[in-house]
Amino acid sequence: MIDIHTHILPGIDDGAADWDYSIKLARAAAAEGITGIVATPHHYDGKYSNDANTVRELTTELNNKLTELDIPLKIQTGQEIRVHSEFLSNWQSGKLLPMGDSSYVLIEMPSSQIPKSMEQIVYELRLLGVSTVIAHPERNAEVVQNPDRLAELVELGAYAQVTTHSLLGGFGRGIEKASWTLCRRGLIHIVASDAHHLEWRGFRMKDAYERVEAELGPAWRRYFERNAQAIWDGRDLTDQPTLIQQTAKAAGWGKIKALFGK
Repeated sequence: MIDIHTHILPGIDDGAADWDYSIKLARAAAAEGITGIVATPHHYDGKYSNDANTVRELTTELNNKLTELDIPLKIQTGQEIRVHSEFLSNWQSGKLLPMGDSSYVLIEMPSSQIPKSMEQIVYELRLLGVSTVIAHPERNAEVVQNPDRLAELVELGAYAQVTTHSLLGGFGRGIEKASWTLCRRGLIHIVASDAHHLEWRGFRMKDAYERVEAELGPAWRRYFERNAQAIWDGRDLTDQPTLIQQTAKAAGWGKIKALFGK
């Protein structure tokens, strides 16, 4: 498994506090079957600022430690970049990182609304050959109230990443419901952990993929797994499977049960 959204680098945001905890997170990820992680510390969120060089240096050091400790896990560089007014100029000046060597960049919106500049950022990045991956839109109040707003961004070329804990109810029933609504509308393209802490914000990738398979079917599990791998490899994301047959089948069975009073 590949996890494209984590806070595993030590001491630079609200994730791993130090090297010991980074290693604990790495061991937990490897034990769960995760083989690759993109380190995405918060950047430009009003509290944390983690420049590209710092992220590169810490990622290199962490990979060296993992090799020394024989932990079967690789780390790639990234940032979880909050939308800000200088986003496009900072991107073009090389201050912002994509995920690994790919052309995908992880962007975080504020929890209350979709910024007015979001459409322009998605569109302009697309013109530059860069694809926006929107972090945890299921935790954005405007998206929850009106999923069509996320659909508009997807139509412009954005992709969306849902958090494992959201799918599993870790942020409450409302966010769980919103997450599955977005999935069933085809507005989610990647599953990732957003892991911060072993006890209260661990990985849970395996649990989430099993839940996806139970709710949406094995084709959707494979779709999400392939897309995470595609970002890791710097390739195009795959085409979505369809929910039409599954939905029609379920609806037809419901009508049959209703006719027979069962």
